[in-house]
Amino acid sequence: MKLFLKYIKPYVYYYILGPIFMLVEVAGEIILPWLLSKIINVGAASHDVGYITRIGLVMVLVAVCMAVGGVLGAWFAANAAMNFGADLRMDLFEKIQKFSFNNIDKFSTGSLITRLTNDITQIQNMIMQTLRACLRSPGILIGAITMAFVISPSLAIVFIIVVPVLVISIIIIMKKAFPRFKALQNSIDSLNSCVQEGLVNIRLIKSFVRKDYEEKRFDEHNKDLFDKNIHAMNIMIKYQPVMTLALNATTVAVVWFGGNMIIGGKMQVGDLTAFINYIVQIMGSLTMLSIVFLNWARAVASFRRVREVLEEEIDLTDDNALYKKRKVEDGNISFKNVSFRYYKNSEENVLSNISFDVKAGQTLGIIGPTGSGKTTLVSLISRLYDVDAGEVCVDGVNVKEYSLDNLRNGIGMVLQKNTLFSGDIYENLRWGNENADEKTIAQAAADAQADKFIRGFREGYNTQLGQGGSNVSGGQKQRLCIARALLKHPKILILDDSTSAVDTATEKYIRDVLYGKYSDMTKIIIAQRITSVMEADEILVMDNGCVKGFGTHEELLKTCPLYKEIFDIQISKEVG
Repeated sequence: MKLFLKYIKPYVYYYILGPIFMLVEVAGEIILPWLLSKIINVGAASHDVGYITRIGLVMVLVAVCMAVGGVLGAWFAANAAMNFGADLRMDLFEKIQKFSFNNIDKFSTGSLITRLTNDITQIQNMIMQTLRACLRSPGILIGAITMAFVISPSLAIVFIIVVPVLVISIIIIMKKAFPRFKALQNSIDSLNSCVQEGLVNIRLIKSFVRKDYEEKRFDEHNKDLFDKNIHAMNIMIKYQPVMTLALNATTVAVVWFGGNMIIGGKMQVGDLTAFINYIVQIMGSLTMLSIVFLNWARAVASFRRVREVLEEEIDLTDDNALYKKRKVEDGNISFKNVSFRYYKNSEENVLSNISFDVKAGQTLGIIGPTGSGKTTLVSLISRLYDVDAGEVCVDGVNVKEYSLDNLRNGIGMVLQKNTLFSGDIYENLRWGNENADEKTIAQAAADAQADKFIRGFREGYNTQLGQGGSNVSGGQKQRLCIARALLKHPKILILDDSTSAVDTATEKYIRDVLYGKYSDMTKIIIAQRITSVMEADEILVMDNGCVKGFGTHEELLKTCPLYKEIFDIQISKEVG
Protein backbone atom coordinates (compact mmCIF):
# COMPACT_ATOMS: atom_id res chain seq x y z
CA MET A 1 0.00 0.00 0.00
CA LYS A 2 2.90 2.36 0.79
CA LEU A 3 4.25 1.78 -2.71
CA PHE A 4 0.84 2.65 -4.16
CA LEU A 5 0.54 5.84 -2.11
CA LYS A 6 4.00 6.95 -3.24
CA TYR A 7 2.67 7.49 -6.77
CA ILE A 8 -0.62 9.04 -5.63
CA LYS A 9 0.86 11.69 -3.35
CA PRO A 10 2.33 14.03 -6.02
CA TYR A 11 -1.04 14.28 -7.76
CA VAL A 12 -3.32 14.10 -4.74
CA TYR A 13 -5.40 17.09 -5.94
CA TYR A 14 -6.40 15.04 -9.01
CA TYR A 15 -7.60 12.30 -6.69
CA ILE A 16 -9.63 14.84 -4.68
CA LEU A 17 -11.11 16.98 -7.46
CA GLY A 18 -11.96 14.00 -9.67
CA PRO A 19 -14.37 12.43 -7.14
CA ILE A 20 -15.87 15.82 -6.24
CA PHE A 21 -16.89 16.50 -9.85
CA MET A 22 -18.00 12.89 -10.19
CA LEU A 23 -20.39 13.41 -7.24
CA VAL A 24 -21.98 16.30 -9.17
CA GLU A 25 -22.75 13.87 -11.97
CA VAL A 26 -24.05 11.27 -9.50
CA ALA A 27 -26.34 13.82 -7.82
CA GLY A 28 -27.79 14.73 -11.20
CA GLU A 29 -28.43 11.07 -12.06
CA ILE A 30 -30.38 10.64 -8.79
CA ILE A 31 -32.37 13.85 -9.12
CA LEU A 32 -33.55 13.44 -12.73
CA PRO A 33 -35.96 10.48 -12.18
CA TRP A 34 -37.46 12.29 -9.18
CA LEU A 35 -38.03 15.44 -11.29
CA LEU A 36 -39.57 13.30 -14.03
CA SER A 37 -42.00 11.82 -11.51
CA LYS A 38 -43.05 15.36 -10.54
CA ILE A 39 -43.81 16.23 -14.14
CA ILE A 40 -45.98 13.10 -14.50
CA ASN A 41 -47.70 13.27 -11.10
CA VAL A 42 -48.31 17.02 -10.98
CA GLY A 43 -47.83 18.66 -14.37
CA ALA A 44 -49.31 15.98 -16.62
CA ALA A 45 -52.07 15.03 -14.17
CA SER A 46 -53.28 18.65 -13.89
CA HIS A 47 -52.38 19.64 -17.47
CA ASP A 48 -50.19 22.42 -16.05
CA VAL A 49 -47.91 23.34 -19.00
CA GLY A 50 -46.17 26.05 -16.97
CA TYR A 51 -45.22 23.56 -14.27
CA ILE A 52 -43.98 21.07 -16.85
CA THR A 53 -41.89 23.81 -18.51
CA ARG A 54 -40.36 24.95 -15.21
CA ILE A 55 -39.42 21.44 -14.12
CA GLY A 56 -38.20 20.67 -17.65
CA LEU A 57 -35.84 23.66 -17.52
CA VAL A 58 -34.58 22.49 -14.14
CA MET A 59 -33.91 19.06 -15.68
CA VAL A 60 -31.97 20.72 -18.52
CA LEU A 61 -29.90 22.66 -15.96
CA VAL A 62 -29.25 19.46 -14.00
CA ALA A 63 -28.22 17.70 -17.22
CA VAL A 64 -25.74 20.51 -18.03
CA CYS A 65 -24.25 20.31 -14.52
CA MET A 66 -23.97 16.56 -14.94
CA ALA A 67 -22.14 16.97 -18.23
CA VAL A 68 -19.68 19.49 -16.76
CA GLY A 69 -19.14 17.32 -13.70
CA GLY A 70 -18.70 14.21 -15.83
CA VAL A 71 -16.17 15.83 -18.21
CA LEU A 72 -14.09 17.40 -15.41
CA GLY A 73 -14.27 14.23 -13.33
CA ALA A 74 -13.10 12.16 -16.30
CA TRP A 75 -10.29 14.67 -17.04
CA PHE A 76 -8.93 14.55 -13.49
CA ALA A 77 -9.26 10.76 -13.39
CA ALA A 78 -7.39 10.39 -16.70
CA ASN A 79 -4.59 12.71 -15.57
CA ALA A 80 -4.28 10.94 -12.24
CA ALA A 81 -4.02 7.56 -13.97
CA MET A 82 -1.60 8.71 -16.70
CA ASN A 83 0.73 10.44 -14.24
CA PHE A 84 0.64 7.42 -11.94
CA GLY A 85 1.54 5.15 -14.86
CA ALA A 86 4.27 7.45 -16.19
CA ASP A 87 5.99 7.74 -12.80
CA LEU A 88 5.68 4.03 -12.09
CA ARG A 89 7.01 3.14 -15.55
CA MET A 90 9.97 5.51 -15.10
CA ASP A 91 10.85 4.07 -11.68
CA LEU A 92 10.54 0.54 -13.02
CA PHE A 93 12.82 1.33 -15.95
CA GLU A 94 15.37 3.00 -13.66
CA LYS A 95 15.31 -0.03 -11.37
CA ILE A 96 15.92 -2.38 -14.29
CA GLN A 97 18.85 -0.18 -15.39
CA LYS A 98 20.44 -0.78 -11.97
CA PHE A 99 20.01 -4.55 -12.17
CA SER A 100 23.07 -6.73 -12.25
CA PHE A 101 23.17 -9.52 -14.81
CA ASN A 102 22.16 -11.92 -12.03
CA ASN A 103 19.05 -9.84 -11.34
CA ILE A 104 18.18 -9.67 -15.05
CA ASP A 105 18.59 -13.44 -15.35
CA LYS A 106 15.63 -13.87 -12.96
CA PHE A 107 13.27 -12.19 -15.41
CA SER A 108 13.12 -12.78 -19.14
CA THR A 109 13.44 -9.72 -21.37
CA GLY A 110 9.92 -10.35 -22.68
CA SER A 111 8.60 -10.41 -19.12
CA LEU A 112 10.25 -7.09 -18.26
CA ILE A 113 8.81 -5.54 -21.43
CA THR A 114 5.33 -6.80 -20.49
CA ARG A 115 5.66 -5.34 -17.01
CA LEU A 116 6.80 -1.99 -18.38
CA THR A 117 3.94 -1.81 -20.88
CA ASN A 118 0.91 -4.07 -20.52
CA ASP A 119 1.01 -4.46 -16.73
CA ILE A 120 1.32 -0.75 -16.09
CA THR A 121 -1.46 -0.08 -18.61
CA GLN A 122 -3.71 -2.44 -16.61
CA ILE A 123 -2.88 -0.48 -13.44
CA GLN A 124 -3.62 2.83 -15.17
CA ASN A 125 -6.99 1.54 -16.34
CA MET A 126 -7.77 0.35 -12.84
CA ILE A 127 -7.01 3.79 -11.35
CA MET A 128 -9.12 5.54 -13.97
CA GLN A 129 -12.02 3.16 -13.39
CA THR A 130 -11.63 3.49 -9.62
CA LEU A 131 -11.88 7.27 -9.77
CA ARG A 132 -14.85 7.06 -12.12
CA ALA A 133 -16.88 3.86 -11.85
CA CYS A 134 -15.84 2.88 -8.32
CA LEU A 135 -17.05 6.21 -6.98
CA ARG A 136 -19.84 6.83 -9.43
CA SER A 137 -21.41 3.37 -9.20
CA PRO A 138 -21.57 3.14 -5.37
CA GLY A 139 -22.86 6.72 -5.26
CA ILE A 140 -25.64 5.94 -7.70
CA LEU A 141 -26.31 2.60 -5.98
CA ILE A 142 -26.73 4.20 -2.55
CA GLY A 143 -28.66 7.20 -3.89
CA ALA A 144 -31.00 5.12 -6.06
CA ILE A 145 -31.79 2.63 -3.27
CA THR A 146 -32.43 5.52 -0.88
CA MET A 147 -34.79 7.21 -3.33
CA ALA A 148 -36.52 3.89 -4.02
CA PHE A 149 -37.26 3.49 -0.30
CA VAL A 150 -38.43 7.10 -0.10
CA ILE A 151 -40.89 6.52 -2.96
CA SER A 152 -42.20 3.15 -1.73
CA PRO A 153 -40.62 1.25 1.19
CA SER A 154 -42.82 -1.79 0.56
CA LEU A 155 -41.90 -2.03 -3.12
CA ALA A 156 -38.22 -1.45 -2.38
CA ILE A 157 -38.07 -4.66 -0.33
CA VAL A 158 -37.32 -6.45 -3.61
CA PHE A 159 -33.77 -5.01 -3.42
CA ILE A 160 -33.15 -6.69 -0.08
CA ILE A 161 -33.44 -10.00 -1.96
CA VAL A 162 -31.67 -9.14 -5.24
CA VAL A 163 -28.72 -6.99 -4.14
CA PRO A 164 -27.14 -9.47 -1.64
CA VAL A 165 -27.31 -12.23 -4.28
CA LEU A 166 -25.46 -10.05 -6.77
CA VAL A 167 -22.88 -8.92 -4.19
CA ILE A 168 -22.11 -12.54 -3.28
CA SER A 169 -21.75 -13.31 -6.98
CA ILE A 170 -19.22 -10.49 -7.36
CA ILE A 171 -17.17 -11.79 -4.41
CA ILE A 172 -17.09 -15.29 -5.91
CA ILE A 173 -16.03 -13.84 -9.25
CA MET A 174 -13.16 -11.91 -7.65
CA LYS A 175 -11.77 -15.02 -6.00
CA LYS A 176 -11.87 -16.98 -9.24
CA ALA A 177 -10.63 -14.14 -11.43
CA PHE A 178 -7.28 -13.34 -9.79
CA PRO A 179 -5.40 -16.59 -10.57
CA ARG A 180 -6.81 -16.58 -14.10
CA PHE A 181 -5.59 -13.05 -14.81
CA LYS A 182 -2.20 -13.84 -13.28
CA ALA A 183 -1.88 -16.77 -15.71
CA LEU A 184 -3.01 -14.46 -18.53
CA GLN A 185 -0.24 -11.93 -17.82
CA ASN A 186 2.34 -14.73 -17.67
CA SER A 187 1.11 -15.93 -21.06
CA ILE A 188 1.61 -12.40 -22.45
CA ASP A 189 5.18 -12.61 -21.11
CA SER A 190 5.80 -15.79 -23.09
CA LEU A 191 4.34 -14.34 -26.28
CA ASN A 192 6.42 -11.17 -25.99
CA SER A 193 9.58 -13.22 -25.44
CA CYS A 194 8.79 -15.30 -28.52
CA VAL A 195 8.17 -12.19 -30.64
CA GLN A 196 11.33 -10.51 -29.39
CA GLU A 197 13.52 -13.53 -30.16
CA GLY A 198 11.96 -13.88 -33.60
CA LEU A 199 12.51 -10.23 -34.54
CA VAL A 200 16.02 -9.96 -33.11
CA ASN A 201 17.12 -13.13 -34.88
CA ILE A 202 15.14 -12.65 -38.09
CA ARG A 203 18.25 -12.89 -40.29
CA LEU A 204 19.30 -16.16 -38.67
CA ILE A 205 15.78 -17.55 -39.07
CA LYS A 206 15.78 -16.70 -42.76
CA SER A 207 19.28 -18.06 -43.36
CA PHE A 208 18.38 -21.40 -41.76
CA VAL A 209 14.95 -21.45 -43.43
CA ARG A 210 13.24 -21.79 -40.02
CA LYS A 211 10.25 -19.64 -40.91
CA ASP A 212 7.77 -22.52 -40.55
CA TYR A 213 9.23 -23.56 -37.21
CA GLU A 214 9.06 -20.00 -35.83
CA GLU A 215 5.49 -19.59 -37.08
CA LYS A 216 4.53 -22.83 -35.37
CA ARG A 217 6.24 -21.68 -32.18
CA PHE A 218 4.46 -18.33 -32.30
CA ASP A 219 1.16 -20.05 -33.01
CA GLU A 220 1.56 -22.19 -29.90
CA HIS A 221 2.15 -19.10 -27.72
CA ASN A 222 -0.65 -17.25 -29.46
CA LYS A 223 -3.10 -20.10 -28.88
CA ASP A 224 -2.04 -20.31 -25.25
CA LEU A 225 -2.75 -16.59 -24.84
CA PHE A 226 -6.10 -17.05 -26.59
CA ASP A 227 -7.00 -19.92 -24.23
CA LYS A 228 -5.94 -17.91 -21.16
CA ASN A 229 -7.99 -14.94 -22.37
CA ILE A 230 -11.08 -17.10 -22.90
CA HIS A 231 -10.55 -18.78 -19.53
CA ALA A 232 -10.38 -15.37 -17.83
CA MET A 233 -13.26 -13.83 -19.77
CA ASN A 234 -15.49 -16.86 -19.17
CA ILE A 235 -16.15 -15.47 -15.71
CA MET A 236 -17.75 -12.36 -17.16
CA ILE A 237 -19.47 -14.36 -19.89
CA LYS A 238 -21.16 -16.52 -17.24
CA TYR A 239 -21.90 -13.62 -14.91
CA GLN A 240 -23.46 -11.26 -17.46
CA PRO A 241 -26.61 -13.37 -18.02
CA VAL A 242 -27.10 -13.53 -14.25
CA MET A 243 -27.05 -9.74 -14.09
CA THR A 244 -29.44 -9.43 -17.03
CA LEU A 245 -31.81 -11.99 -15.53
CA ALA A 246 -31.76 -10.19 -12.18
CA LEU A 247 -32.47 -6.84 -13.87
CA ASN A 248 -35.35 -8.20 -15.94
CA ALA A 249 -36.83 -10.18 -13.05
CA THR A 250 -36.66 -7.16 -10.76
CA THR A 251 -38.26 -4.90 -13.37
CA VAL A 252 -41.09 -7.38 -13.99
CA ALA A 253 -41.70 -7.75 -10.25
CA VAL A 254 -41.75 -3.99 -9.71
CA VAL A 255 -44.09 -3.38 -12.66
CA TRP A 256 -46.42 -6.17 -11.42
CA PHE A 257 -46.59 -5.05 -7.81
CA GLY A 258 -46.38 -1.35 -8.69
CA GLY A 259 -49.21 -1.69 -11.21
CA ASN A 260 -51.40 -3.30 -8.54
CA MET A 261 -50.50 -0.51 -6.13
CA ILE A 262 -51.50 2.12 -8.74
CA ILE A 263 -54.81 0.31 -9.30
CA GLY A 264 -55.33 0.25 -5.52
CA GLY A 265 -54.54 3.95 -5.25
CA LYS A 266 -51.42 3.38 -3.16
CA MET A 267 -48.96 4.68 -5.77
CA GLN A 268 -48.87 7.27 -8.56
CA VAL A 269 -47.77 6.60 -12.15
CA GLY A 270 -44.87 9.08 -11.89
CA ASP A 271 -43.55 7.33 -8.80
CA LEU A 272 -43.56 3.96 -10.56
CA THR A 273 -41.76 5.52 -13.54
CA ALA A 274 -39.09 6.97 -11.24
CA PHE A 275 -38.87 3.64 -9.37
CA ILE A 276 -38.19 1.75 -12.61
CA ASN A 277 -35.52 4.30 -13.51
CA TYR A 278 -33.88 3.72 -10.14
CA ILE A 279 -33.98 -0.05 -10.76
CA VAL A 280 -32.09 0.46 -14.00
CA GLN A 281 -29.57 2.68 -12.19
CA ILE A 282 -29.10 0.16 -9.36
CA MET A 283 -28.65 -2.82 -11.64
CA GLY A 284 -26.42 -0.81 -14.00
CA SER A 285 -24.24 0.22 -11.06
CA LEU A 286 -23.90 -3.36 -9.89
CA THR A 287 -23.02 -4.48 -13.43
CA MET A 288 -20.39 -1.76 -13.72
CA LEU A 289 -18.97 -2.64 -10.31
CA SER A 290 -18.69 -6.28 -11.33
CA ILE A 291 -16.72 -5.26 -14.44
CA VAL A 292 -14.51 -2.96 -12.37
CA PHE A 293 -13.84 -5.71 -9.84
CA LEU A 294 -12.82 -8.03 -12.66
CA ASN A 295 -10.42 -5.40 -13.95
CA TRP A 296 -9.22 -4.91 -10.39
CA ALA A 297 -8.35 -8.59 -10.23
CA ARG A 298 -6.26 -8.21 -13.38
CA ALA A 299 -4.71 -4.94 -12.17
CA VAL A 300 -3.81 -6.45 -8.79
CA ALA A 301 -2.08 -9.33 -10.59
CA SER A 302 -0.23 -6.77 -12.73
CA PHE A 303 0.68 -4.60 -9.75
CA ARG A 304 2.17 -7.59 -7.93
CA ARG A 305 4.26 -8.39 -10.99
CA VAL A 306 5.50 -4.79 -11.17
CA ARG A 307 6.14 -4.72 -7.43
CA GLU A 308 8.14 -7.93 -7.76
CA VAL A 309 10.62 -6.08 -9.97
CA LEU A 310 10.63 -2.90 -7.85
CA GLU A 311 11.30 -4.90 -4.69
CA GLU A 312 13.94 -7.13 -6.29
CA GLU A 313 17.07 -6.77 -4.19
CA ILE A 314 19.95 -5.59 -6.35
CA ASP A 315 22.89 -7.83 -5.55
CA LEU A 316 25.52 -5.52 -7.02
CA THR A 317 25.60 -1.99 -5.60
CA ASP A 318 28.11 0.62 -4.48
CA ASP A 319 26.21 1.56 -1.31
CA ASN A 320 29.08 0.43 0.94
CA ALA A 321 31.90 1.71 -1.26
CA LEU A 322 34.67 3.42 0.74
CA TYR A 323 35.96 5.64 -2.09
CA LYS A 324 32.87 6.82 -3.91
CA LYS A 325 34.58 9.97 -5.22
CA ARG A 326 37.73 8.17 -6.35
CA LYS A 327 38.26 7.79 -10.08
CA VAL A 328 40.42 5.38 -12.05
CA GLU A 329 43.68 7.34 -12.38
CA ASP A 330 46.38 5.05 -13.80
CA GLY A 331 44.89 1.74 -14.94
CA ASN A 332 46.78 -0.82 -12.86
CA ILE A 333 44.89 -4.12 -12.64
CA SER A 334 45.37 -6.93 -10.17
CA PHE A 335 43.52 -10.25 -9.78
CA LYS A 336 44.16 -11.99 -6.47
CA ASN A 337 42.99 -15.60 -6.14
CA VAL A 338 39.72 -14.82 -7.92
CA SER A 339 37.01 -17.47 -8.24
CA PHE A 340 33.56 -16.94 -9.71
CA ARG A 341 30.38 -18.79 -10.57
CA TYR A 342 27.28 -17.35 -12.23
CA TYR A 343 24.78 -18.97 -9.89
CA LYS A 344 25.41 -19.03 -6.16
CA ASN A 345 23.93 -22.50 -5.79
CA SER A 346 26.18 -23.87 -8.53
CA GLU A 347 28.92 -26.23 -7.39
CA GLU A 348 31.26 -25.65 -10.32
CA ASN A 349 33.27 -22.43 -10.71
CA VAL A 350 33.43 -20.63 -14.03
CA LEU A 351 36.74 -19.09 -12.93
CA SER A 352 39.05 -20.71 -10.39
CA ASN A 353 41.92 -19.16 -8.41
CA ILE A 354 42.90 -16.53 -11.00
CA SER A 355 45.88 -14.32 -10.12
CA PHE A 356 47.83 -11.88 -12.30
CA ASP A 357 48.89 -8.22 -12.50
CA VAL A 358 48.84 -5.70 -15.33
CA LYS A 359 50.71 -2.42 -14.94
CA ALA A 360 49.31 0.89 -16.16
CA GLY A 361 49.92 1.39 -19.87
CA GLN A 362 50.69 -2.26 -20.53
CA THR A 363 48.87 -4.43 -23.03
CA LEU A 364 47.54 -7.78 -21.84
CA GLY A 365 46.52 -10.34 -24.44
CA ILE A 366 44.10 -13.09 -23.41
CA ILE A 367 43.78 -16.22 -25.49
CA GLY A 368 42.21 -19.64 -25.01
CA PRO A 369 39.59 -22.01 -26.35
CA THR A 370 35.96 -20.98 -26.66
CA GLY A 371 34.21 -21.15 -23.28
CA SER A 372 37.42 -20.86 -21.27
CA GLY A 373 36.12 -17.85 -19.28
CA LYS A 374 37.88 -14.97 -21.08
CA THR A 375 34.84 -12.68 -21.36
CA THR A 376 33.73 -13.51 -17.83
CA LEU A 377 37.19 -12.60 -16.55
CA VAL A 378 37.21 -9.08 -17.99
CA SER A 379 33.58 -8.53 -16.93
CA LEU A 380 34.78 -8.64 -13.33
CA ILE A 381 37.02 -5.59 -13.86
CA SER A 382 34.07 -3.26 -14.46
CA ARG A 383 31.93 -5.13 -11.89
CA LEU A 384 29.39 -6.45 -14.31
CA TYR A 385 29.60 -9.37 -11.90
CA ASP A 386 31.05 -9.68 -8.40
CA VAL A 387 33.63 -12.31 -7.50
CA ASP A 388 32.76 -15.15 -5.15
CA ALA A 389 36.27 -15.38 -3.73
CA GLY A 390 39.41 -13.27 -3.93
CA GLU A 391 39.46 -9.69 -5.16
CA VAL A 392 39.88 -7.61 -8.28
CA CYS A 393 41.78 -4.36 -7.79
CA VAL A 394 42.19 -1.31 -10.00
CA ASP A 395 44.98 1.06 -8.99
CA GLY A 396 45.42 -0.93 -5.81
CA VAL A 397 41.80 -0.50 -4.70
CA ASN A 398 39.20 -3.28 -4.69
CA VAL A 399 36.69 -2.53 -7.43
CA LYS A 400 33.92 -2.88 -4.83
CA GLU A 401 35.21 0.25 -3.12
CA TYR A 402 34.65 2.48 -6.19
CA SER A 403 31.32 3.98 -7.12
CA LEU A 404 30.01 2.01 -10.09
CA ASP A 405 29.82 5.15 -12.25
CA ASN A 406 33.40 6.24 -11.55
CA LEU A 407 34.75 2.72 -12.04
CA ARG A 408 32.95 2.17 -15.33
CA ASN A 409 33.71 5.68 -16.59
CA GLY A 410 37.39 4.75 -16.32
CA ILE A 411 36.95 1.58 -18.37
CA GLY A 412 36.10 1.31 -22.04
CA MET A 413 34.68 -2.00 -23.22
CA VAL A 414 34.10 -3.23 -26.74
CA LEU A 415 32.01 -6.30 -26.17
CA GLN A 416 32.05 -9.54 -28.10
CA LYS A 417 28.52 -8.77 -29.28
CA ASN A 418 28.79 -5.35 -30.91
CA THR A 419 25.74 -3.21 -30.21
CA LEU A 420 24.70 -0.08 -32.07
CA PHE A 421 21.49 1.86 -31.61
CA SER A 422 18.94 3.42 -33.93
CA GLY A 423 20.08 6.92 -34.82
CA ASP A 424 22.87 8.48 -36.85
CA ILE A 425 26.56 7.62 -36.55
CA TYR A 426 27.28 10.81 -34.61
CA GLU A 427 24.73 9.83 -31.96
CA ASN A 428 26.16 6.33 -31.64
CA LEU A 429 29.77 7.47 -31.32
CA ARG A 430 28.87 10.15 -28.78
CA TRP A 431 27.98 7.37 -26.36
CA GLY A 432 31.72 7.44 -25.70
CA ASN A 433 31.77 11.20 -25.09
CA GLU A 434 28.53 13.13 -25.40
CA ASN A 435 30.42 16.44 -25.58
CA ALA A 436 32.79 15.39 -28.37
CA ASP A 437 32.90 17.74 -31.37
CA GLU A 438 32.87 16.55 -34.96
CA LYS A 439 36.65 16.80 -35.33
CA THR A 440 37.29 14.66 -32.24
CA ILE A 441 34.75 12.10 -33.43
CA ALA A 442 36.33 11.92 -36.85
CA GLN A 443 39.80 11.41 -35.33
CA ALA A 444 38.59 8.54 -33.12
CA ALA A 445 36.90 6.99 -36.14
CA ALA A 446 40.12 7.33 -38.14
CA ASP A 447 42.09 5.63 -35.35
CA ALA A 448 39.59 2.74 -35.52
CA GLN A 449 39.83 2.62 -39.32
CA ALA A 450 36.18 3.68 -39.58
CA ASP A 451 36.45 7.23 -40.95
CA LYS A 452 37.01 6.15 -44.55
CA PHE A 453 33.95 3.93 -44.89
CA ILE A 454 31.80 6.42 -42.96
CA ARG A 455 32.66 9.17 -45.42
CA GLY A 456 31.79 6.75 -48.20
CA PHE A 457 28.14 6.90 -47.11
CA ARG A 458 26.04 9.55 -48.84
CA GLU A 459 25.14 11.16 -45.52
CA GLY A 460 28.56 10.55 -43.94
CA TYR A 461 28.43 10.75 -40.14
CA ASN A 462 24.75 11.70 -40.37
CA THR A 463 23.91 8.30 -41.86
CA GLN A 464 21.04 6.69 -39.99
CA LEU A 465 21.83 3.26 -38.58
CA GLY A 466 19.16 0.58 -38.45
CA GLN A 467 18.27 -1.13 -35.21
CA GLY A 468 21.36 -2.92 -33.95
CA GLY A 469 23.38 -1.49 -36.84
CA SER A 470 21.59 -3.71 -39.33
CA ASN A 471 22.69 -1.65 -42.34
CA VAL A 472 26.45 -1.94 -41.73
CA SER A 473 28.69 -5.00 -42.01
CA GLY A 474 30.12 -6.93 -39.08
CA GLY A 475 33.58 -5.44 -39.57
CA GLN A 476 32.19 -1.91 -39.88
CA LYS A 477 30.15 -2.43 -36.74
CA GLN A 478 33.26 -3.54 -34.83
CA ARG A 479 35.24 -0.49 -35.96
CA LEU A 480 32.42 1.86 -34.97
CA CYS A 481 32.32 0.26 -31.52
CA ILE A 482 36.10 0.63 -31.14
CA ALA A 483 35.85 4.30 -32.16
CA ARG A 484 33.10 4.80 -29.58
CA ALA A 485 35.31 3.32 -26.86
CA LEU A 486 38.33 5.42 -27.91
CA LEU A 487 36.21 8.59 -27.69
CA LYS A 488 35.74 7.81 -24.04
CA HIS A 489 39.56 7.86 -23.64
CA PRO A 490 39.41 5.49 -20.67
CA LYS A 491 42.34 4.50 -18.49
CA ILE A 492 41.58 0.84 -19.27
CA LEU A 493 40.45 -0.37 -22.70
CA ILE A 494 39.04 -3.88 -23.08
CA LEU A 495 38.63 -5.33 -26.57
CA ASP A 496 36.73 -8.62 -26.44
CA ASP A 497 37.40 -10.33 -29.76
CA SER A 498 36.61 -6.96 -31.30
CA THR A 499 38.55 -7.28 -34.55
CA SER A 500 37.48 -10.79 -35.54
CA ALA A 501 35.45 -9.49 -38.50
CA VAL A 502 38.11 -7.18 -39.95
CA ASP A 503 40.96 -8.15 -42.25
CA THR A 504 44.45 -8.68 -40.84
CA ALA A 505 45.84 -5.46 -42.36
CA THR A 506 43.11 -3.34 -40.75
CA GLU A 507 43.56 -5.17 -37.47
CA LYS A 508 47.30 -4.52 -37.51
CA TYR A 509 46.71 -0.82 -38.18
CA ILE A 510 44.34 -0.61 -35.21
CA ARG A 511 46.84 -2.43 -32.97
CA ASP A 512 49.66 -0.11 -34.07
CA VAL A 513 47.53 2.93 -33.20
CA LEU A 514 46.67 1.45 -29.80
CA TYR A 515 50.33 0.63 -29.03
CA GLY A 516 51.49 4.06 -30.20
CA LYS A 517 48.98 6.88 -29.79
CA TYR A 518 47.22 5.25 -26.85
CA SER A 519 50.32 3.87 -25.13
CA ASP A 520 49.29 5.45 -21.81
CA MET A 521 46.11 3.40 -21.81
CA THR A 522 46.03 -0.07 -20.21
CA LYS A 523 44.75 -2.41 -22.90
CA ILE A 524 43.28 -5.89 -22.61
CA ILE A 525 42.85 -7.69 -25.92
CA ILE A 526 40.86 -10.93 -26.03
CA ALA A 527 41.34 -12.79 -29.28
CA GLN A 528 41.06 -16.11 -31.04
CA ARG A 529 43.86 -15.22 -33.47
CA ILE A 530 47.27 -15.57 -31.88
CA THR A 531 48.64 -12.81 -34.10
CA SER A 532 46.31 -10.39 -32.31
CA VAL A 533 48.10 -10.89 -28.96
CA MET A 534 51.67 -11.84 -29.89
CA GLU A 535 52.92 -8.25 -29.50
CA ALA A 536 51.27 -7.74 -26.11
CA ASP A 537 53.45 -7.03 -23.06
CA GLU A 538 51.94 -10.02 -21.27
CA ILE A 539 49.71 -12.84 -22.50
CA LEU A 540 47.26 -14.78 -20.34
CA VAL A 541 46.39 -18.28 -21.54
CA MET A 542 43.10 -19.69 -20.23
CA ASP A 543 41.33 -23.02 -20.38
CA ASN A 544 38.29 -24.24 -18.42
CA GLY A 545 38.30 -21.15 -16.20
CA CYS A 546 41.92 -21.60 -15.12
CA VAL A 547 45.18 -19.85 -15.99
CA LYS A 548 47.38 -22.17 -18.04
CA GLY A 549 50.11 -19.69 -18.74
CA PHE A 550 51.16 -16.07 -18.19
CA GLY A 551 54.10 -14.28 -19.79
CA THR A 552 55.45 -12.90 -23.04
CA HIS A 553 55.04 -14.61 -26.40
CA GLU A 554 58.57 -16.01 -26.29
CA GLU A 555 58.19 -17.25 -22.70
CA LEU A 556 54.90 -18.98 -23.36
CA LEU A 557 56.24 -20.81 -26.41
CA LYS A 558 58.70 -22.44 -24.01
CA THR A 559 56.55 -22.89 -20.91
CA CYS A 560 52.89 -23.29 -22.00
CA PRO A 561 51.97 -26.36 -24.11
CA LEU A 562 48.47 -25.02 -24.86
CA TYR A 563 49.84 -21.70 -26.18
CA LYS A 564 52.44 -23.49 -28.31
CA GLU A 565 49.73 -25.78 -29.69
CA ILE A 566 47.57 -22.78 -30.67
CA PHE A 567 50.62 -21.09 -32.21
CA ASP A 568 51.64 -24.14 -34.21
CA ILE A 569 48.12 -24.74 -35.54
CA GLN A 570 47.41 -21.14 -36.53
CA ILE A 571 50.83 -20.16 -37.83
CA SER A 572 51.23 -23.39 -39.81
CA LYS A 573 47.86 -22.67 -41.46
CA GLU A 574 48.97 -19.17 -42.39
CA VAL A 575 52.29 -20.46 -43.74
CA GLY A 576 50.48 -23.25 -45.62
